[in-house]
Amino acid sequence: MIDLKTRIAVFVSLGERIENLDEFQKEYLFRRAGNKNNWFTPASCERALQGLVAMLQAEKLQKWLSSYDLDRKVPVQDVGVLMAGNIPAVGFHDLMTVLLAGHKASVKLSSADEVLMRWLIGQLLELEPAFAERIELAEMLKNKDAYIATGSDNSARYFNYYFGKYPSIIRQNRTSIAILDGSESEEDLARLGEDVFTYFGLGCRNVSKIYLQEEAQLTRILDVFNSFSEKVSLHKFLNNYEYNKSIYLVNGEKHLDNGFLIFKESQELVSPIAVVYYELYASKEELTEKLKQQESKIQCVVSHTDLWPGAISFGEAQSPEPWDYADGVDTLRFLQSL
Repeated sequence: MIDLKTRIAVFVSLGERIENLDEFQKEYLFRRAGNKNNWFTPASCERALQGLVAMLQAEKLQKWLSSYDLDRKVPVQDVGVLMAGNIPAVGFHDLMTVLLAGHKASVKLSSADEVLMRWLIGQLLELEPAFAERIELAEMLKNKDAYIATGSDNSARYFNYYFGKYPSIIRQNRTSIAILDGSESEEDLARLGEDVFTYFGLGCRNVSKIYLQEEAQLTRILDVFNSFSEKVSLHKFLNNYEYNKSIYLVNGEKHLDNGFLIFKESQELVSPIAVVYYELYASKEELTEKLKQQESKIQCVVSHTDLWPGAISFGEAQSPEPWDYADGVDTLRFLQSL
């Protein structure tokens, strides 16, 4: 039995260990991750690890966990965790939450994110060997006490079929949006670019749709976004850009293009890689009503917080706090209820 104080200390120590990685260690780790998944560039891996460093601060973990009664002894449950692999170390928060709740994590890694997750698990075991009884890497997750599964809308149907009879959290496709009113500064728009381009737009916290009041704003946004032109140096991103551009040209579909990013008007929320959808809105009231009907598909709203209550500030979408749960479902409360 590892007491709560020790469990927290291990994760704080992990954050410190990540922060103190030397450049040689990082280069080796990031090269292996990139060889396994070309989307995982050194910059993306660095951003992901720095996000963990920020999350694993002692005061943040204490603040997060203070809302739960984790000191009480509960029967250890074997929780099957099926991880996504769309961005580096995306499954880490689920692993951490299961362990902090005092349960066992039986983890099926995504083949796209094996390298970083295996490394992080290895570091945890070095810091606290007793976690070896609480972490299992498995190919099959049969007959677990509960499940946390993250995937696409298609895989969610599969997960529901197999795991629906067990206590479970099953996550589907989500994306993030931005809401502009024209008062945004160039700095705001540059920070919005971070929300769009970090991890090449592959995460559910990436902005894939922008709501604005005047189409004329798009030219200004595209100009500011020019500072992200290095994204096309990754062939996978460039391939997506060229493919989508050719489709729109052949079909004669209206779009704006700055040489590496396409803006296209659409009612849909989820845009292809290298494309951002936009939609005009007439009033805040009208947009509020429209977004209510789509809230189950929206992970984050990025905007000025005085324009849109509950919004995340520009540039902060990819910097979640420990208490920012995917899909808004309190994973720790769920695990406590088992």
